[in-house]
Amino acid sequence: MYNIFLTVHSYLRWVVLILALVAIVKGLIGLSSKSKFVEGDRKVGLFFMISCHTQLLIGLILYVFLSPITQSAFQDFGAAMKNSSLRFYAVEHILVNVLAVILVTIGHSKNKKGISSASKHKNAVIFYGLGLVLILSRIPWDRLF
Repeated sequence: MYNIFLTVHSYLRWVVLILALVAIVKGLIGLSSKSKFVEGDRKVGLFFMISCHTQLLIGLILYVFLSPITQSAFQDFGAAMKNSSLRFYAVEHILVNVLAVILVTIGHSKNKKGISSASKHKNAVIFYGLGLVLILSRIPWDRLF
C-alpha cells in the first residue's frame, strides 16, 4: 500500500508542476496583453488547485499512516530534528507544501470574486507563483519517480 501511494504521489507532482506553469504563464500573458480573464484561465487555476489538494491528501495519508520515514521520526522527534533527511520529511516537506496549497487556494478564491481581469491575472501570477516556488523548494528531487 505504501509503495502505491508513494508512486502516485511521485507522479502526481508532474501534473501539479505542469498545471502551475500553465496557470502562471497564462497569468503573465493576460497581464502583459491586458486581456480578459476568461473561463479557460479560471479552469486552469481550478485544476491546479484541485491537483494540489489531491497531492496534499495523498501526502497526508503517507505522512500520518503509511510512511516508515515519518513513523521513525515520530518515535523520537528530538533525534529526527538532528537528522536532516528525517527532518525534511517530518517537518519541512509537509509544512512548506501545506503553505503552498494554502497560497494556491487563496489565489483561486480571490479570483472568484468580481474584480477586474487585470487583478485576477495578477493574483494568479503572485499566488500561484509563490505556491510553485514553495513546492519546488521542498520536492525531494532525488526521488524523481
